[in-house]
Amino acid sequence: MKKLILAAASIAALAMIGPATAQSPIIIKFSHVVASDTPKGKGSEKFKELAEKYTNGKVKVELYPNSQLYKDKEEVEALQLGTVQMLAPSLAKFGPLGVREFEVFDLPYIFSSPNALHAVTRGPIGKDLLAKLDAKGITGLAYWDNGLKIMSANKPLKTPDDMLGLKMRIQSSKVLEAQMKAYGAVPQVIAFSEVYQALQTGVVDGTENPPSNMYTQKMHEVQKYAAITNHGYIGYAVIVNKKFWDGLPADIRDQLTKAMNDATEYTNSIAQKENDDAFAAMKKSGKTDFHVLTDAERKAWVDASKPVWKEMSSRVGQDLIDQILKVSATTN
Repeated sequence: MKKLILAAASIAALAMIGPATAQSPIIIKFSHVVASDTPKGKGSEKFKELAEKYTNGKVKVELYPNSQLYKDKEEVEALQLGTVQMLAPSLAKFGPLGVREFEVFDLPYIFSSPNALHAVTRGPIGKDLLAKLDAKGITGLAYWDNGLKIMSANKPLKTPDDMLGLKMRIQSSKVLEAQMKAYGAVPQVIAFSEVYQALQTGVVDGTENPPSNMYTQKMHEVQKYAAITNHGYIGYAVIVNKKFWDGLPADIRDQLTKAMNDATEYTNSIAQKENDDAFAAMKKSGKTDFHVLTDAERKAWVDASKPVWKEMSSRVGQDLIDQILKVSATTN
């Protein structure tokens, strides 16, 4: 696969030379790993629509959803090599890349509310984090919401004690690994495109996902139980190959920035409704029994989660954790 990426990158590099002088449209290949009918899928379609509109057709955006081009572990390397120009990976992907601070978003129950989360992503903290990607040949453009995660498995889940010994799929993230271990589960890193089969065949017992991802990937068909833990956040950073972005004509870059800003507002405005609709559809199907936590059960999850903050402080930075907790404490 790496050889294929390198070969494609050499072709892409030739295509990227002097985009300002080309008469044909500038091509932006936008790859992602989720379905088109998710918040990210719809956001990428909105960006395509607006980018092509605002540039009067000087830019053409090609969308590749559902891991059509690359899986989780491959896509960021492909972007760095220039095989694709744009991605929207989950924030957990940047830890393995060497920018561990992004894994702060994986800490369970770190945000007191959606408003607190947005105060971070839309404020100085979020901007500073995106700037850390520059050294990796990546320009960060925006944060897109997906939603809060719920736990699912083939046994009832009410408290962390119910997770003991379960093999739980996670993204590649040391924080998520520590989280699952804190709950007594056995974390298993599996590519997103392979999760359904892993659940179906019993390679793993369960997983964590926002309802929209769970529904569009049909995970509810192979998970008998789920708990509305809302324990963690899944969001995305829309990123672009830095060399490609910096090489664009200034007017084109400005138009694409406007398209991204408008697409971001649209995506984040629909994310909650998409998750609410997905949850309603799964509940109606009757294939998964969803448990709403009592106050006492939620407290048990929160109490089991807080040691993860301390354990991961040296990895993501205690100062960053403190900054986010301060924002959370002062945001309704």
